[in-house]
Amino acid sequence: MADRGERRSPWGEDDQIGAMNLVSPEVTLNALKSVGQGRIVDLSHEIKAGAPQLPPFIGPYAIGMWANADSTRRIAKEHFNAANDPGVFTERVDMCFHTGTHIDALGHFTCGDEMFNGWHYQGHTHNWGLEKLGMEQMPPMVTRGVLLDVSDKDGSDHLEGGIVVSKKDLQAACEKAKVEIQPGDVVMIRTGWGRYFMENNDKYTESEPGIEEEGAEWLTDQKVCAIGTDSMAVEVLPHPNPQMVFPVHQHTLVDRGVHLIENLNFDSIAKEAASTFCFVLLPVKFTGATGCPVRPIALI
Repeated sequence: MADRGERRSPWGEDDQIGAMNLVSPEVTLNALKSVGQGRIVDLSHEIKAGAPQLPPFIGPYAIGMWANADSTRRIAKEHFNAANDPGVFTERVDMCFHTGTHIDALGHFTCGDEMFNGWHYQGHTHNWGLEKLGMEQMPPMVTRGVLLDVSDKDGSDHLEGGIVVSKKDLQAACEKAKVEIQPGDVVMIRTGWGRYFMENNDKYTESEPGIEEEGAEWLTDQKVCAIGTDSMAVEVLPHPNPQMVFPVHQHTLVDRGVHLIENLNFDSIAKEAASTFCFVLLPVKFTGATGCPVRPIALI
């Protein structure tokens, strides 16, 4: 088997950051210059017990105390002769990194045996994670965020599961917001589906509104660095073609190196009169991870 396939990055043979190459210092500086009020709007959900699951891909979240004040006070006194009686709490967490508000690493998906930039996953993954395209490769993201609200396209205040957000819908939302997508932007699509997050998890995970291939291709052609939504998977579920499973993930992550941000919380930002803002997302550098819980913010 050849070491590399056909899906090569336009940024070079060794590239592992994909469309994040579009977030230049100038793009970041322009985003920071757009901040006028200095207010922070949180775009994330809490991660806690009962978080939505998507078997077999995403399992349950669990947290448990690893050390507690009872044991650590005793250890501090007996082993360190501590006179100040310190109690310490630490924990362990068992979770899939695609729980709650999170970002997908470029190595999260394949097309057949190919990953982004043509690497074959058989030679670049193992039981300890990804050797290529892991979460540690993604740079900090400080760029312009664009919020496209399509939640009312069917005359309601949210779209139902299985509804396709088309290329025309995205273009109409741009016109309504009076915004043109620019290279390096993060485009966030508000469908209203987030109302079911932790309120009705069965409904939230059994289907969702979202983009399909044409909409995804239009966005990546605009040279966005990431796409985010208020749903589990960005793309429409189930797909209109029952033989297609997560084709938008394949196009964005594998073909174009565009990150996906999922389970965003648009409740607060939807109340603002801003369709564009400075967007900040700092991924934790979990080596080899296929994704990472994040706390993205809008600075307005």
